[in-house]
Amino acid sequence: MTRELLADEDVDVDFTPDGLLVRGRLFAFLDGTELVVQVQATRASDLLSRGVVCSFNGGGRTSRNWVRVSDLQLWSELAREAHEHVGKPPVGRQS
Repeated sequence: MTRELLADEDVDVDFTPDGLLVRGRLFAFLDGTELVVQVQATRASDLLSRGVVCSFNGGGRTSRNWVRVSDLQLWSELAREAHEHVGKPPVGRQS
């Protein structure tokens, strides 16, 4: 998954010891054997309700945007989705 994102010339990704970054912001990292990604809150809620992912507790509290993904087959799809979500410039700051 990491190699796939790093090899894609259309994707701006930095690999650090903390995880994968876009525009200096963390969007995915490994926690043990699971991938943790940041997606839109509505998407996270949908994935959680269908049992596709598990909640992520960071700093002692459950995050509404960060989820744990154990199914390796979903890692690439959800990492790309997280990259797109986190990599979007804030509204009004495209330039």
